[in-house]
Formats: sequence, C-alpha cells, structure tokens
Amino acid sequence: MRALLRTCGELSITGGLVMLLFCGYLLWGTSSYTEWYQRILKKQLRETTRLSKLDKLDVGDAVGLIRIPRLGRDYEYAILEGVTAEDLRRGPGHYPGTAMPGKIGNFVLSGHRTTYAAPFNRIDELRLGDDVIVEAPEARYTYRVSGKEVVEPTDVDVIAPVPSHPGRRPAQAMITLTTCHPEYSARQRLIVFGVLSGKRERRMS
Repeated sequence: MRALLRTCGELSITGGLVMLLFCGYLLWGTSSYTEWYQRILKKQLRETTRLSKLDKLDVGDAVGLIRIPRLGRDYEYAILEGVTAEDLRRGPGHYPGTAMPGKIGNFVLSGHRTTYAAPFNRIDELRLGDDVIVEAPEARYTYRVSGKEVVEPTDVDVIAPVPSHPGRRPAQAMITLTTCHPEYSARQRLIVFGVLSGKRERRMS
C-alpha cells in the first residue's frame, strides 16, 4: 500500500510539472513564434512602396501597423490579412471582406488575448475616446473608441459594415477589435468599436 501511494504521489507530481511546463509554453513559449513572424511582417511593410498594395492583398500579407497609446508607448503590432488559427498565431488579423483601413465600412481585426504574444490581452482597458492608430502604407488613420460590449461567439453581426445592423449601408469608417472573453476562455467575445477621427497622408518617395 505504501509503495502504491508513493507511486501515485510521484506520478501526480510528474503530471503537475508537465502541466505547468505546458502552461508556461502556451503563455510564453508561443510568443517567440509570434515575435519572429512580426519581424517578417514589419519588414514587408517597410518594403511596401505602392499605394495600390492594400487593394491586392493575399491572405498572410501585411496590412499595416496598429498602435494603441493607452496600452503603452511600445504597443505596436503588424496586422496581417486573415483570421484563421494559423494567421492569428502570427499577429492580429484582418477579416477578409471587411473594410480596409480608413475606408467607409467596418475595418475588423481579431487577436489573441492570452497566447501567441496576446496582442489584444488588454483591450478591455480601453476607454471612450481613446485612440487606436493604424499605420497603412498610404496613410496614418486614427480611430476613436466609441464603445465596448461582450457578445456570444455566434453574434457575427458585430463585424457587419454597420456593426449590429446587417444590411444597413455604412456611412462612416469604423474599426472593430475582437478577442476572446473572459481571459483564458473562449466562451464569449469582447468587442471594442471605434470611428475614424483623423487621417494623415503618407508621402511616398
């Protein structure tokens, strides 16, 4: 009986260590892959010179950079085209078919909240009026946070051209950020909305 208890105890400790290491990998180890791929996307953006680039995006291409001053001076991620599981391991993804940066309609982005560098981990901290800056090849677009809500995963109306009003024709440029909610769960979705408040054209050499 003592041997059996000792064996069970040792197995429990080993199992616990394995789980701890696995959790550590999910939280921190996956970030190294995202950071490596972010460098590739940012290099792609630096090399982009044609203004028509964003009209001919393929899945996986760099769309622009997102900066959110509320989340710190160093907050900067390259956005890529696509929102599959593999796409989102590389950084925040743009929903294909939704508006492009600065255009009339809904520019919709999705990002991880915990693993793979967790680019949208702190978007719950955003407040009304906060800036969300998108640096596209042709211009810098500044959106202003206009609302937040938590929805069910099946509520896809939030990514409509006019959020929550499918079928309505958009009249302004908007941004929508989506991520899992609550933290460490995919039970619901946290949504942050914003409206375009400024544009600064980029001079191309």
